[in-house]
Amino acid sequence: MGLGNPGDRYARTRHNVGFEVAALAAERWGLPKAKKKYAGLFTDGRTGPGGPRVGVLLPQTYMNDSGKSVGPARGALGVDPDRVVVVHDEIDLPFGRIEARLGGGLAGHNGLKAVREGLGTPDFRRVRVGVGRPDTTDPEIVSAHVLGRFSEPKGEVRALVERAAEELDRLVSGANGGD
Repeated sequence: MGLGNPGDRYARTRHNVGFEVAALAAERWGLPKAKKKYAGLFTDGRTGPGGPRVGVLLPQTYMNDSGKSVGPARGALGVDPDRVVVVHDEIDLPFGRIEARLGGGLAGHNGLKAVREGLGTPDFRRVRVGVGRPDTTDPEIVSAHVLGRFSEPKGEVRALVERAAEELDRLVSGANGGD
């Protein structure tokens, strides 16, 4: 699942990097065009011939309500929470750094809080995509930073999205064990 906000206003912003990564992974896996389902855009299939089955969800709720999309999707698909992978922006990582992990704190990320509520547990996998943090803790400046477009060169942003999609592929292939 990629975290982001719907609509052109939020496209290509730091907060929507999860959408970009998940969409790129779905494209690389050759999944069909996403359809409206589970209060989001959903597609599923295999990561490749004989590869693990995956579903890619881009909630069309706002990020703070993403649990209203991921919870019903997880329930309908019968997926254990520890097999849900959420790709999201992470201001506590410098731009360009990518980390994957199972569970952990939510670091004030309202999208992750909503996912935790929707899944009923914090024990889901994450691909944390570093978007950097402004040199302040002022909530308005931090909000403007994550909701703003990347200031880094387009090539560097594209490389970040591609590397994060590779990490998602690695995690999914390892987490699902080819089932």
